[in-house]
Amino acid sequence: MNPSSILKYRPFSPVALPDRQWPDQTITRAPRWCSVDLRDGNQALPVPMNVEEKLELFEMLCRIGFKEIEVGFPSASDTEFAFVRRLIEEDRIPRDVSIQVLVQAREHLIRRTFESLVGAREAIVHLYNSTSPLQRRITFGDASKAEIKDIAVNGTRLVKELAGAQSATLIRFQYSPESFSDTELDFSLEVCEAVMEAWGPTEGQPIILNLPATVEWATPNVHADQIEWFCRHLHGRNKALISLHTHNDRGTGIAATELGLLAGADRVEGTLFGNGERTGNLDIVVVALNMNSHGIETGLDFSGLPQIRAVYERCTRMTVPDRQPYAGELVFTAFSGSHQDAIKKGLDRRERDLEKSSGAVVPWGVPYLTIDPQDIGRSYEAIIRINSQSGKGGIAYVLDREHGYDLPKTMHPQVGLRISGLADQQGRELSPDEIRDVFLKDFANLGDPLALEDFELDHHTGERGQVRCRAKITMNGDRQDIVGVGNGPINAFVHAMEAAGFKDFSVTDYRSHAVRGGSDADSAAYVQLQSLDRTRLVWGCGVDPSIEMAGLRALVSAWNLLRA
Repeated sequence: MNPSSILKYRPFSPVALPDRQWPDQTITRAPRWCSVDLRDGNQALPVPMNVEEKLELFEMLCRIGFKEIEVGFPSASDTEFAFVRRLIEEDRIPRDVSIQVLVQAREHLIRRTFESLVGAREAIVHLYNSTSPLQRRITFGDASKAEIKDIAVNGTRLVKELAGAQSATLIRFQYSPESFSDTELDFSLEVCEAVMEAWGPTEGQPIILNLPATVEWATPNVHADQIEWFCRHLHGRNKALISLHTHNDRGTGIAATELGLLAGADRVEGTLFGNGERTGNLDIVVVALNMNSHGIETGLDFSGLPQIRAVYERCTRMTVPDRQPYAGELVFTAFSGSHQDAIKKGLDRRERDLEKSSGAVVPWGVPYLTIDPQDIGRSYEAIIRINSQSGKGGIAYVLDREHGYDLPKTMHPQVGLRISGLADQQGRELSPDEIRDVFLKDFANLGDPLALEDFELDHHTGERGQVRCRAKITMNGDRQDIVGVGNGPINAFVHAMEAAGFKDFSVTDYRSHAVRGGSDADSAAYVQLQSLDRTRLVWGCGVDPSIEMAGLRALVSAWNLLRA
């Protein structure tokens, strides 16, 4: 920003609260949740949802577990009114869910709102009016504090009167001093206490006082100070639920909500993935899953988060960013080699711990992953992806988890160098299938210059524990028959090669396993060879339905790589 432009801005005044308590508090239980996707979220869409889309999203919000859902502003338009009526008349509202309707503190809008609620079992009427100095001066033409308070009190009295006349519906009441975030605290308190007096809440039927950070003017700690100050000074605190409604103008709406809960709030309003005006509302998904990651049950079920995201994107035509916490496409994905290696080791350790646990709960602990991706419907397959920044451990992870090739640890550098080099050369990410194809092409069943054409084993050599192998090989296209005796197929084949003049190597390691996730008939084997001058050490792989043949093919592959 141009230095001269800075002069027009002023710091936000702090709250005088020297004995603040919230920094020493801990979140130990979930708040009451209210989704405002269908109103606050919907009004922020370039193309608002139609009735069918709102119905689909409403039903999903119910499945997630929301018990309070703001369904619209029924006095604002015929579409909003019709949606509320359809929910009621078609009996679409679960018995344990309360719909919430928003209305300004204006008489004709309040009356129209109650018309929309006829036949509802229960509803929350959410009344609001702006209270901040900026709004009083500009929006209300220099209205006095007394005039602003009268608007709130008169609106509350009308809601109470109409609620009494509509006795078949249990009406709960919510009031918001809109723009609480930049309203004088003592005036916010004065207005809310006047509203409480007009409504007459009880401990059994408390009023909801919603304190919106309509615009996020300050750091989250200032928001927490505002909430704690209000809670401490409110007369009749036991008859009120303090509700948070943060926006994200400074990019700290989630932090402001979490600190607001530490400060004493009871309830949270927000949207899925933070959709809302300007920079958005609170992302309830993040706050709830943050709590889950600390072992706190929230009552909200995000175990099918990819499906929830798909419905949200279809209904709202918005896109969840790739780096959105928990829900983004790449949030569990590591490209960095060191991260991949740590994640692979963590998942491998967890598998071993689970095997030993005899069904007991094993605490989650995997580097770089705050929660288990499977708990929100994500798979491990997407955790590690390969580009030029990837390391040997990540590449080995993909070959193991995606394709069932469990490479020996000391083979990882050799394979990793080849595949990360290819990704660097092509300047893009390699898919799991591409990684497999490169591995098989460059390391498995190699037949040039040496190829194994046929192989037979004879276990009746006359020498106990010994086997004789007869093999047909080609070297640079020239066919040879070779014979050798040893204590197993690999050893016998090595002796056969030595007898034929191939004496420039020694076998230093051998591994084999069935290929997981592939054909039940396939086996994979890995052979490490060292050159006689000890200057080179290479691994080769063999894949074959026969475990014996897989081992021999691995030896031939390694020999060809040793000669490369």
